[in-house]
Amino acid sequence: MKISMRVILLISCVTAILVALPLRAEEEHHATELAKKLQNPVADLISVPFQSNFNFGVGPEDKTQYVLNIQPVLPQRISEQWNWIHRAIIPLIDQPAPVDAFGLGDIQYQGFLSPAKPGKLIWGVGPVLQVPSATDDQLGTEKWSAGAGAVALRMDGPWVYGALVNNIWSFAGDDDRANVNQMLIQPFINYNLGRGLAIGTSPIITSNWEAPSGQKWTVPLGAQVSQIIPIDKVPVNFLLGAYYNIEKPDSGPDWTLRFQIALLFPK
Repeated sequence: MKISMRVILLISCVTAILVALPLRAEEEHHATELAKKLQNPVADLISVPFQSNFNFGVGPEDKTQYVLNIQPVLPQRISEQWNWIHRAIIPLIDQPAPVDAFGLGDIQYQGFLSPAKPGKLIWGVGPVLQVPSATDDQLGTEKWSAGAGAVALRMDGPWVYGALVNNIWSFAGDDDRANVNQMLIQPFINYNLGRGLAIGTSPIITSNWEAPSGQKWTVPLGAQVSQIIPIDKVPVNFLLGAYYNIEKPDSGPDWTLRFQIALLFPK
């Protein structure tokens, strides 16, 4: 917990420094609108986030697991009324003892059908497909899995809040491996301070329905700060967050430090 408090203090210091950075008025407005778009999972914005997750206290030896999620997002206009949002999660995993493996995990594709001109409630629904692409059998499920997902959110002034949820089930793959029946819930609340700076929370809650009682849920609580900074005319979003797991399987991490760099390509 002492380390968690230090991370929260670091986030507070970073926020104070970023508030002091000078920006022109038009740059401030543009950065804020980009930040709000990035917080919307079905926005009409091309982005390539590189999300680093340092998971501390994994397994009986309290090791550190590192997961880099590459998460490209590509919106596609399919008609005057509808957009199709292509999202992928490509994980690179450094798994500590007793496994000691490094490589590619299972790649997941998410597609969302979303109104091109949404109302106050912004939403999207679509399929989820997970491919057994892991380069080591300890880094993936060795199962083909599919399911459905949905997202809903609102933007009220500086606030962006909503949730993304999906569930996948295995339908093919190695018969000797456990079946997949997993749910993900990601609520998010962001308050935009202007100048592309935002504070909020976006915990990734998961449930493995195939696990025994008491081992199904991972429920984190925490906070994050993010800032958009243009680098060579390309807007880049930097994010730092810390999440403590109030509920987890016995082998799960105690807490996670999240650092993300997202390249933004507004139209």
